[in-house]
This record gives sequence, C-alpha cells and structure tokens, in this order.
Amino acid sequence: MSTRTLPLLFLNLGGEMLYILDQRLRAQSIPGEKARKDEWTDVDRRRVMNDIIATMFNKKFMEELFKPQELYSKKALRTVYDRLAHASIMRLNQASMDKLYDLMTMAFKYQVLLCPRPKDILLITFNHLDAIKDFILDSPSILNQVDETFRQLIDTYGSLSDGEFQLIRQTLLIFFQDMHIRVSIFLKDKVQNSNGRFVLPTSGPVPWGTEVPGLIRIFDSQGDEMKRTEFVHGGNYLLPLREGSFDLYGDRVIKLGTNMYSISRPVETHMSGTAKNTASRIKENAAPNPLAKEELNFLARLMGGLEIKKPLGTEAGFRLNLFTTDEEEEHAALTRPEELSYQVVSIQADQDRERNEELSRIMEEFDVQEQPRQSTSKGADLLAMMDEL
Repeated sequence: MSTRTLPLLFLNLGGEMLYILDQRLRAQSIPGEKARKDEWTDVDRRRVMNDIIATMFNKKFMEELFKPQELYSKKALRTVYDRLAHASIMRLNQASMDKLYDLMTMAFKYQVLLCPRPKDILLITFNHLDAIKDFILDSPSILNQVDETFRQLIDTYGSLSDGEFQLIRQTLLIFFQDMHIRVSIFLKDKVQNSNGRFVLPTSGPVPWGTEVPGLIRIFDSQGDEMKRTEFVHGGNYLLPLREGSFDLYGDRVIKLGTNMYSISRPVETHMSGTAKNTASRIKENAAPNPLAKEELNFLARLMGGLEIKKPLGTEAGFRLNLFTTDEEEEHAALTRPEELSYQVVSIQADQDRERNEELSRIMEEFDVQEQPRQSTSKGADLLAMMDEL
C-alpha cells in the first residue's frame, strides 16, 4: 500500500464532486430577476462553487493531506466530503449525498482503470484541477490556492518512479474493488456492464513509450535480435501523438478526468447485484475496526485544517436535489441498504474533553446550526447525517 495515495484520491474525487454540483446547480438555477427567495440563481451557484473550492484547497488542509499516510476507510473519507459539500449555503439530504458520492467514486474508478500508464493518474489529477480553475470566478486568492496545490503535486510526484506510481494505482484499485454502482452515463456509452463492472477497450492509443502490439522479438544471449514474429492482436491500437504535459500549464493529451457533465444529460445510479451482496458481507463482517482510533485521529488532523463557512445571521442554506423529483429522492433513501449509505463518522469527544481538546475544538468548529423550518426557506431540509463532529 502506498502512503502517497491520499492526495490523489481526495483531489480527483473532489474534482468529480464539483463537476456534478456545477451541473445540477446550473440545471436548477433561475434568472435572478425571476427567482423567489427559495430558488437558486446563478449568483448562488458561483458563490457555492467558490466557497467549496476555497475550503477544499485550504492551505492547512492541504498540508495535512500531503503528509505520507495510509488510506483510511470509505466511511472516514465520506465524512470529509460530507463536510466539504456543506461548506457553503448549499444543503443536501442523505439520499442526494449518497448519489453524489456514488457518482464521484465510480467516475474516478473508471479513470483509474483506463489510465494508459500508472503515471497518467497524475495527468488525470491535473485535468481535474485545470477544470476546477475554470469554475473560480473573480477570486485571485482561490486561484492561487489551486496553483499552490499544483506545485505541491509536481514537487511530490514529479520524481516518483514508474514502480511507485504502479503501487499508487494498485492502492486505488484496492480501495474501489468492491464498488459496482451502475451509472446511466456509463451504461448508455456501453463502457459499463449491467453488473456494474467496467468494459476495458481494445482500441485507441497505447501508453506513451510503448509500441502497438503485434510483434514478438527474439534475442540471443548477447542481446542481439535474432528473429521477429508477428501476431494478430485483435484490437485497433494507435501510437500516441505526444506525451501529456506534467507542467503547471499545458496540454494533458488524455481526456480522462475532464468534465463528462459538460453536456447536460440526466445521470442515474443503481446498485448491481454484486453491490448488494457486498453490502451483506459488510454487515456480516461488522467487527470492531482496529484502525478506528487511528481514523479518528486522522479526521481530527485533516478536518482541523478545514474552514467551514456558516450562513450569516438568519440566512438559510439552499437545498439541492440530485434527483429529478423529491419523490425519487425519498424513494432512493428508503430503498438504499443501510450498509451502503456511508453514514458520517460520529466522533464522541464529550466524555473526555480534557484528554482530547483538539478533537473537541474541531467538533465545535464543525457544528452546523439547524435553521428554523419554514415552508419557503431555502434551507428547509438540512442534511440528516450532518451530526456534529
């Protein structure tokens, strides 16, 4: 397991989260002059995107993230994304948050599976960060935060060997191996089967620095080529025109990690039979996690760097629905197995605040004040899982 995987996992999943939120916010926004108080406007969308990006690339948060460390459980990471999604005036209930996390994880899993070389995971990350910079409006300070993370990525991963990148890719695949959520975009594009597993292509450009398959060379003990044998590879492979740029600015060449929601189309998620069986196994094997204490320490360090912005005064948060209707959202919440809901980690620090002052401080910082329920309130439905940390 690589101890350099966490920054790549977090930044790529965060990039996918921003793609989805931007698409949904655009779909639900109303022109400012026509919008009621409980409806989204484009001004609200820009504010939400800027707030989340500023929180995501917070300097202290990035410093903790880039420290060498093992990956933690899906539940622990889900807690971080839950807090991140609520870093502005936007509020999601549990069903929408579950769907958001499903889309994020399956998109990045697809990208990791299809990246030509393990090193190209870095290019996928750069594609996400390039797109994130385009979301930022009228805020040079936030742009500087993202550029600083670019430089940290280049400094941290620029000198790694191919073997080290292979270990990172293997660590990511282990993290994703039991996740088989069907996504409508992937199913329609025929890159995912009905069981939730992805289809690996037998065509397209080969990895940079390699050759199109179809030729076997035989060498003698002196290293001289003796014989060549050709074979039919059954695919339609091409040589890449050039290598993607690993610089701060440049053409990444590969398209993995770019925004697949730039063309508006509905996106649905469904659990495959494999995922349901996995949920059963998770329930059967719900033994105490020996890493639980370490995960809480990890969350304490990681979240200590996050700055969560609370609504000012009586300002309520907007509710965002990732489903077509409220009825679909309610149905998804009722039918989803509890084991796959990734409820946020509840950290109980009240019992011993003197011994764990750092965790108690973080609980206070992340406390989300519940808004009074009003029929016309933009924050009528706060996320049920937003238990104070």
